[in-house]
Amino acid sequence: MADQPDAPLTRIQQKNRDLILEGALTAFSLHGFRGATVDQIAEAAGLSKPNVLYYFATKDDIHKTLLTTLLDMWLAPMIRIDPNGEPLDEVLAYVSAKLDMSQRFPRESRLFAYEILQGAPHLSEILGGSLRGLVDTAAAILQGWMDQGRLAPVDPHHLIFSIWALTQHYADFDVQVRAVLGPGHDPFIEARPFIGDLYRKVLAV
Repeated sequence: MADQPDAPLTRIQQKNRDLILEGALTAFSLHGFRGATVDQIAEAAGLSKPNVLYYFATKDDIHKTLLTTLLDMWLAPMIRIDPNGEPLDEVLAYVSAKLDMSQRFPRESRLFAYEILQGAPHLSEILGGSLRGLVDTAAAILQGWMDQGRLAPVDPHHLIFSIWALTQHYADFDVQVRAVLGPGHDPFIEARPFIGDLYRKVLAV
């Protein structure tokens, strides 16, 4: 099975792959890539080690598949930016979607951040290929709106980087944010109007 990644999956096979990836997310989040073992992934998935290795030949294969799946999910809101939409509304919707994802998927955000901090050994080709192309497309849409005078002129690539950094900060540095704010605060609820106002003031014309 591990040698035939393009073979169609049955419903049970897809379910088991999903269980393995969810178990891997748990194991990698707790122990990091180097510390996590296939045994730990199997235990978290509720499957036997041989069953895990039936779907993925190595821990490295599991990690790369998980990261690629997470990256596709993480980039989906950018793909939905509508070049025919109202520019400021489209940007603010993208910001809101990214903040929603940080709130719903903090483990995924931290796992991706850890991979980047390690030099992206499992994602280097994707980062310089499909990711770069997607970001360039979004940046071109933003630049077009700016050229038309519909958004304030800023560097579109760095605008995108700032959205990533600001929204994912609340997932990646959750412990720090909550410690500073103290009890009784919901960082995501409180951050949402501030972040929206920030980009509205930066980009409105």
